[in-house]
Amino acid sequence: MKTLACTILSFWFLCCSTDKEEVLVDESDSTSIFDFNAQVTEVNISGESNAYTIATTVSSPDTGCDQYADWWEIIDLEGNLIYRRILTHSHVDEQPFTRSGSNIPLENDDEVYIRVHMNTTGYASAVQKGSIDNGFSAAELSSEFAEGLEKIAPLPNGCAF
Repeated sequence: MKTLACTILSFWFLCCSTDKEEVLVDESDSTSIFDFNAQVTEVNISGESNAYTIATTVSSPDTGCDQYADWWEIIDLEGNLIYRRILTHSHVDEQPFTRSGSNIPLENDDEVYIRVHMNTTGYASAVQKGSIDNGFSAAELSSEFAEGLEKIAPLPNGCAF
C-alpha cells in the first residue's frame, strides 16, 4: 500500500505540477523521493546445519531514528518467518553495514529470502534469495509479499540513535 501511495504521489508530481523543472529528481541525490528503501547486498554464512550464523550486509537511506532500517529477516518461500535480526539504531554514518544473527535454524538446502525492513516504508523489494548449499544472489520480491509479518514479534521497541 505504501508503494502504491508513493507511485501515485510521484506520478502526480511529474504529470500535474505547473513547474516541472522543480520536480525533476537529481539521480545522484541518495535521499531523493524515489530512494525510500534499503537492500540486502551481501550474505555470509558460517556454522552448521540448524545453527548457522548469517552476516547480512545492508545498504539503507538512514537519516536517524526518523528513517532507518529497523530489521532484516529470513523467510521461507511461502512467507513464513524463520529468523529476524532487530536493528536497534540507525546507521547514518556506517553505510553499508553488516550485522549477524546466530543459531539460525536452516538446513543446507532450505531455499529462503533475506530481506530488510525500513521503519518508514516497510519491506524492500530488493532481496537475496538462495540456500546454504547454493549461495545467495540478488532477486526482486514484491514488497507486499508476507507483509503481515510486520506485526509479528520480535519487533523493535524504539531507536537508540
